Amino acid sequence: MFDLIDIGANLTHDSFDADRQQVLERALESGVKTLIVTGSSVKVSEQAAALARAHPGMLYSTAGIHPHHAKDYSDDDWPTLNELLGRRETVAVGECGLDFFRNFSPRDAQERVFALQLELAAQREMPVFLHQRDAHEDFVRILEPFVHNIPRAVAHCFTGTQQELRDYLEFDLYVGITGWICDERRGAHLRDLVNLIPLERLMLETDAPYLLPRNLDPKPKSRRNEPMHLPHILRTVADCRNMQAEDLARATTENARRFFALPS
Repeated sequence: MFDLIDIGANLTHDSFDADRQQVLERALESGVKTLIVTGSSVKVSEQAAALARAHPGMLYSTAGIHPHHAKDYSDDDWPTLNELLGRRETVAVGECGLDFFRNFSPRDAQERVFALQLELAAQREMPVFLHQRDAHEDFVRILEPFVHNIPRAVAHCFTGTQQELRDYLEFDLYVGITGWICDERRGAHLRDLVNLIPLERLMLETDAPYLLPRNLDPKPKSRRNEPMHLPHILRTVADCRNMQAEDLARATTENARRFFALPS
């Protein structure tokens, strides 16, 4: 049985409303003992913290504003976000960053809110859960002045190029790998790139309910991803790195505990 940490699960998503407890039970049964519940807006971050508080020792949360929601941010949200980051169950700032693929928020708003959260992380000396899509150059430009004042940061759901990976590793970022690597169409390049990630910088995540691993067999009837599928991602990554799954599980769990300062 594995002892895994899913560093990114959107458990507040309404697709889990009918069976959230059963989802957690299935995660435990599969060896996923700890989950970090992603905050993506002030409201969702409050929900994530409440969920984590209801499941102490198993669930923790992040608090932040996803670039999709940057347009909704106002200065009145700052005290609430700051208070959330002071809670015991909140272990990182984010999900924050830039997303120029969909541009659900204007780019200038995304950049402003991203920088504000990096500043807050530096002030509070907390790790950061990062999001970047189709915005690498601007993402690096904004991150660079803060990166040495932030204790740790992870490039969540990495799907990028070799150069992007090299840039992140030069910043000493951790790298989160999802079920994208299980997609032979979109994720084939990750099977080589994952070998370039130092073992001590690698972490695993499902990003549930998104990114259901495409090569699951049998395929679930629902397209909803769940934390119980993290062992499948683990085995795929282990195969790519020519490692034993147990060794990779041990290393990535230790990395996640260190990154989020979780109890042993």
